[in-house]
Formats: sequence, C-alpha cells, structure tokens
Amino acid sequence: MRESEIDFSDIPEQGKAFFKQAVLRLPQPKATVTIRLDRQVLAWFKAQGRGYQTRINSLLRAYMEAHKA
Repeated sequence: MRESEIDFSDIPEQGKAFFKQAVLRLPQPKATVTIRLDRQVLAWFKAQGRGYQTRINSLLRAYMEAHKA
C-alpha cells in the first residue's frame, strides 16, 4: 500500500502543544536468566518459530496478571 492510499481521516492531527507535553517512555530491558524447562515444552515453543522466548514471557506475564492478589 502506498502512503497516498492510506485513509488518515479518523486520526486527528497533533499540534505543538501535544508534543511539548509528550513523554518518551522506553520499556525496561529484560533480565537474562537461566530457566530449566522440560525438553518437550521447549521443543514445542521452538517449533512455533522465531520469537519463542517472547511467547514464553507473554504466557508467564498473563499468568502473573491473572494471579495478582
């Protein structure tokens, strides 16, 4: 798709005031850890393709959020 084909009509244009108040928030870097997983679990995640570590992290985050007190 070319830029000329994109419909921007539902996106309001932002003025200088918006950008004066904008705050850049970068995500915290992830920690490097060693974790022991069942071979079958690791093989299954790796078989899903690139990004398997990110998917494992997402599942752990979802579990954490679901079990917050």
